[in-house]
Amino acid sequence: MGSVLDPTIPIDVGERSQRQRIVEAMVECCAEKTYAATTIADIVSEASISRTTFYKRFSGKRECFDAALDWCLEEMQATALASVSSSDSAVETVRKAATATLQLMAANPALTQLLTAEAVSVDPAVLARFRQVLIPALEKLWSDSGQPRQGQIDPRFALGKAQVLIYNHAAAGKAARLPELLPEILYIALLPFLGHEGALNQALQAGDATDAELASRQ
Repeated sequence: MGSVLDPTIPIDVGERSQRQRIVEAMVECCAEKTYAATTIADIVSEASISRTTFYKRFSGKRECFDAALDWCLEEMQATALASVSSSDSAVETVRKAATATLQLMAANPALTQLLTAEAVSVDPAVLARFRQVLIPALEKLWSDSGQPRQGQIDPRFALGKAQVLIYNHAAAGKAARLPELLPEILYIALLPFLGHEGALNQALQAGDATDAELASRQ
């Protein structure tokens, strides 16, 4: 049995847990009210903490939002990495990672709202941050695979189209159906590397698999 002098939970673990609650509260508040309308009072109420505790962890709302954005991106990256293995081909890696991240976003509409709408609203430069993370990873994946690059489309253009597609789907209240976008997302992601015919073929295969999965649930 722990005590105040000999706590069962180490202080640093408690602090991390408290910080995480605040971050998750920010995500939920942004989804419910938007970042602009969210107040410190909203965040501390959602996280069940005091205002003093909030300011021990963050200097203000913007710093908390930036931490929430970092957490959402880390969740996306961890989910994508956990879905693939070193033996996967470049195409398999893209397909598995896209499938896993779309499923994550479908299951976490608040996370999706923050990444697709609030982040850009708060700081448009965040789009460049997305590109800096994803595009080099895709290009390295293709370079390491040894496959010749057949597409002529700039990956930055492709990423922008994917973001708009996901945002429009989520804004229409269809976040739970984001996995249905897999064929389109796969086509967009692979177009700069496989060209139109190759990307279309992979998208059609993904569409057939998605249709089969949906049919099996009925």
